[in-house]
Amino acid sequence: MSPWQALLLGVLQGATEFLPVSSSGHLVIVPTLLGWPDPGLFLDTVLHLGTLVAIVVYFWRDLAQLAAAAWRSLRARSLAEPEARVAWGVAVGTLPAAVIGFLLEDTFERLFGMPQAAAGFLLGTAALLLISEVLARRERALDSLSWRDALLIGLAQTFAIAPGLSRSGSTIAAGLLLGYRREDATRFSFLLAVPIILGGGLYQLLKIAHTGFGSTQVPAILIGFVAAAVTGYLAISGLLALVRRRSLWPFAVYCALLGTLVLTGILA
Repeated sequence: MSPWQALLLGVLQGATEFLPVSSSGHLVIVPTLLGWPDPGLFLDTVLHLGTLVAIVVYFWRDLAQLAAAAWRSLRARSLAEPEARVAWGVAVGTLPAAVIGFLLEDTFERLFGMPQAAAGFLLGTAALLLISEVLARRERALDSLSWRDALLIGLAQTFAIAPGLSRSGSTIAAGLLLGYRREDATRFSFLLAVPIILGGGLYQLLKIAHTGFGSTQVPAILIGFVAAAVTGYLAISGLLALVRRRSLWPFAVYCALLGTLVLTGILA
């Protein structure tokens, strides 16, 4: 993987991790279409950690407030504080994907070598976005989050382990179907990304530590990491601004178009 290829993949990861169009699907489809070598597990992990940096930098005040609220709720043994409910909701919502991802790791890893499967799942993302926009009430604020809602949104995140099913798209769609306002569903989706990306990244790094990687990869890896972090930050800012005024229909159309082009062989 050359530095410029890593740069493009970093930009691709940063943008598509937070936009509801599936970063994993793009990282499967785009290198295949361009005839590039497999980026490898280490670069993929580093790119995801770059997007983690983007979330932490953008939401550092929110994360600090949630951590403080969770600590206060432990001391008081009470969930009366809305921010505490959100903090523990993030923890509850993380459990399904962590458990299922660990148990079915080999099954999901096989899908990452199948561009056609990723394209099919992109059509699933398009359907989720369209259905949520049609049926959503968009009247609830995030401070009304319940354990049940957090678990259901977490279950939606579980399906997004498969390449092509957008993590942000699935969780935002679930939030909309549960009645949350679009900006609140999007905010919770981003907060929910922090523990799952951190846990997944550390797990993969532990696996890679047993095999090591060549020192010649370091420049490309650093370029990809920075590109993913910068692009991810811009994508978060852009999507939060967009969902306050616009629907998710354009992303649904994009996913449907890309999935169809790949499945029909027009993009091959």
